[in-house]
Amino acid sequence: MKKILLPVVGLAILGAPIAVANSDKFRKSHSGSGEAAIAARPIEYSYGADPLQKLNFHAAPLRRNAPLVVFVHGGGWSKGDKNNATGQYKAPHYNALGYAFASINYRLVPDATVEQQAADIAQSLSWLRNNATRLGFNPSQIVLMGHSAGAHLVALIGTDPSYLKAAGLTFENLRGVIPLDGACYDVAAQMNEGPRFMRDTYRDAFGIEPNRQRALSPTLQAAAPNAPAFLILHVEREDGARQSRELAATLVKSSTPVELNAIKGKGLRGHMEINRLLGKDDYAATPIVDRWLSQRFK
Repeated sequence: MKKILLPVVGLAILGAPIAVANSDKFRKSHSGSGEAAIAARPIEYSYGADPLQKLNFHAAPLRRNAPLVVFVHGGGWSKGDKNNATGQYKAPHYNALGYAFASINYRLVPDATVEQQAADIAQSLSWLRNNATRLGFNPSQIVLMGHSAGAHLVALIGTDPSYLKAAGLTFENLRGVIPLDGACYDVAAQMNEGPRFMRDTYRDAFGIEPNRQRALSPTLQAAAPNAPAFLILHVEREDGARQSRELAATLVKSSTPVELNAIKGKGLRGHMEINRLLGKDDYAATPIVDRWLSQRFK
C-alpha cells in the first residue's frame, strides 16, 4: 500500500418508505472497544418520479444528528444497482462508527445521459438534506463516495458546481468526496488510452463530441471552486492510477485539499475488491477511509 499525501495549497417532505429491504443483522466491533453495533435495516425511499430514482437509507443506530456517507454504485454508467453493487461491509461498518449510510440508484445509459445521472445524484442529496431531521442525520456533515463509474460521477459533482446548483445546493453542502478506483476523470484521454474492451462503453456514455467530453471530465473541471476536500483511492490499474494522479494534481493546483492513496490489488480483480471489501477490518483501504472521514466529520 502506497500513500501519497498531496500538499494543500490553501485551503421535500419525507414520504412513506417504498419498501423495507430484506437484510440480515450485521455485527461489527470497532475502535478496539469490543462493543458490538448492529447495522440498521435499510429502508428504500424515492427521491424522484423515475423508478430508478430511489435510495436505501441505513440510519445510525442509537444516534441522532449523525454524519452521513452517501454511496454511488458503478457499472459502466449503464448497469449496477444499490442492492447488489454497494458491497456487504460498508453499511454495517459506517453504522458501527456512528454514521448514517445511504446508497443511491440513478437513471442509466442509454435511457439517460451521464449529465442526467449527475443531476440525479445531486437531486438525491437535496432530498436527503430536506429530510435530514426525520431521517436522523446532520445535513451539514455529508460525504459523497462512489466506485468506478460512480467515482467518475461523484468527482464530476465535486468539480462542476452546475449539478449541485440545479438542485439548490453548493459545494459547501458537502464535507468531501471519495472517488474509489475511477477513470474517465479525463474522458478523451481515457477513451484514447484506456482498455480497448471498454471503448464501446465510453462512446455510449460520452459520445464523440469533444466539448461534451471535456465538460464531463472532472480533471478538466477541477479549477476552483471545488468540493471542500477529496480522498482519491486507486488500485494497481495503469489507467485508473494515471487518471487518479492527474485529477489529484489538478485539484492541488486549484488549492483544493486532496489525499491520494494507492491500494494493493491488480487489474479488474483489484478494481472489484476495493468496492467489495471496503469496510472490512483487514482490508487496506478501510482504515484510510475511516481516518479521513473522522477528520472531515470533526
